[in-house]
Amino acid sequence: MTFRVDCTTAMDALEAYARSAGDREGRVIRQPALAGLAEELRIDHWLEQGGLQGEAFAGFLATYLAAATRLQDPRYMAHQVAVPHPMGAVAALVDGFTNNGPTLYEMGPSGAAVDYLLLNWMLRKAGWEPSPLPGAAAPAQYGGGTLAHGGSLANLTALMAARAWAAPDAWRDGVPPGLVLVAPEACHYSVGRAADILGLGRGRLLAPPTDADGLIRPGQLAGFLRGLREQGRTALAVVANASSTPAGLFDPIRPVAEVCREAGVWLHVDGAHGASALVSKRLRHLLDGIELADSLVWDAHKMLRAPIVCAAVLVRDHRWLDQAFHQEASYLFHDKDQPGVDLIHRSVECTRGGIGLRAFLALAAEGEGAMAAFLERQAGLARAAAELIAARPGFELALKPPFNIVCFRLDGADQQQLELRRRLLERGDFYITTTQFRGRRWLRLTLMNPATELADVHALLEELEALGQV
Repeated sequence: MTFRVDCTTAMDALEAYARSAGDREGRVIRQPALAGLAEELRIDHWLEQGGLQGEAFAGFLATYLAAATRLQDPRYMAHQVAVPHPMGAVAALVDGFTNNGPTLYEMGPSGAAVDYLLLNWMLRKAGWEPSPLPGAAAPAQYGGGTLAHGGSLANLTALMAARAWAAPDAWRDGVPPGLVLVAPEACHYSVGRAADILGLGRGRLLAPPTDADGLIRPGQLAGFLRGLREQGRTALAVVANASSTPAGLFDPIRPVAEVCREAGVWLHVDGAHGASALVSKRLRHLLDGIELADSLVWDAHKMLRAPIVCAAVLVRDHRWLDQAFHQEASYLFHDKDQPGVDLIHRSVECTRGGIGLRAFLALAAEGEGAMAAFLERQAGLARAAAELIAARPGFELALKPPFNIVCFRLDGADQQQLELRRRLLERGDFYITTTQFRGRRWLRLTLMNPATELADVHALLEELEALGQV
C-alpha cells in the first residue's frame, strides 16, 4: 500500500504550493485552454491505464497545482470561498479516508457527535436553545439543525421547513395555489432555485419593498404582507439577507422579524456569508435580532475557514425541520435502540460525508477567540481599503462596507469595468470579481485571505489604473 508515500508526496507538494502562494510568487490565477490542460494532465490515459501512484502521481500533482487558482496568495480577493485553515484540510483527508456517513449514527458515531455539537454551538450563537443530548431533559422548545453540501441545499432545506409550517400538507397534496415566497432581488440565486424546486415557480417569487441599496423596508413590509392576504395569498416565508452577495449588505433583521411575527409569517435569514459575524462580539450587531428569526443558513466554508463545502441549516423550533421531509425506507427508518441521534430525516441528502469535521477542526485548532479576531481583522481591512479607494482620484466607492466586501469602479462605462477585470485576470497578478449593484457594474473585492494587507489593495489599484490607461 502506497498510502503513506502518496500522502507524503501530496503534503510536500501542497506545502511548496502554499509557500509560493503566500510569498506572492507567480500568478494568482492561470486559465489554460481546457484541451491542452487535459492533455498535459493525461486524464484519459490515467483513466484507461491506471497506475497513477508514486513518481507518476508526483508528476501529475505538479501539473495539477500549477494550474490551480491560488487562494493562499494574498492577492486573491475574489469569491466568497475560504482560504482554508490547514486543520480543516486535514479534516477533509480524515473524512475522505474513513468515509463514514454521519447522518445515521451507526454509520459514523464520531462524525455524528461532531456534527450535532457543532450545530448546537451555532444555535447558541444565534440565540436559540440548543438540541438536548440523548437522555437529557428536553426544554419546552429547542432548536435544531443539519449540515448540507453548500448554501444552495441549505436554503432549500430551510424553506422546506418553512413550507412544513405554512402548508403542512404540501408534501402530500402539493403546493397550495396561493402560496408565495417573498425575497428581495438582492437575494442569492439559490433562493429562486428553491422556489423552482418547491413547485412555486418564479411567478410566485415576489420582491418586498426595498430601498435604493436593495435592503428590505420594514415600514412598508407590513402593508405588503397585508396586501398579499387580501389577495388570498399566503407567504411561505420572507427571506432576509445577511449579507447580500452583490455588495455584502445586511437587511435590518430585528424590525423585519417583528413585522413577520406580527403578520404570522416565517422569517428565513440567508446568512451563508455573514452569519459568521455572530462569533465576534464587535460584529454580531450586523445580525441584530437574529434570535427572532425562524431559520438561518450559515456557511462554514466562507468566513469560518472550513474547506468547501459545509453549510448549516438552523431552525429556532426543531419540529418544523423534523417535519420538512416525509419518507419511507424500511432499511433506514425504523425503531431501534441507539445511544446517538440520526439526522438523516432532516436532510435532502441521504449519504453525505462528515463535513462538520472540517468546520470543527478549523475552529478547534485555535478557538473561537482567534476566529473572532480574524473576522474583525478582515472587516477592518475592508474599511481601510474603502478609505484608500475613496481618496484615490478616478475611483468611485459604492458604499462603506459593513463586513468584508468592497465594491468600487474606475471612471468609465460598465463595459470598461468588465474589460479591466478581463485584462487583470489575463495578467494573473490579482484575482477579483465584478457585480451589478444600483443598476451599474462594479469591481468587487471579497477579503477572505488572512494574509492580505492594505499594501496588496494599493498594488491592485495601481495595476487597475495602469490597465485603465491602456
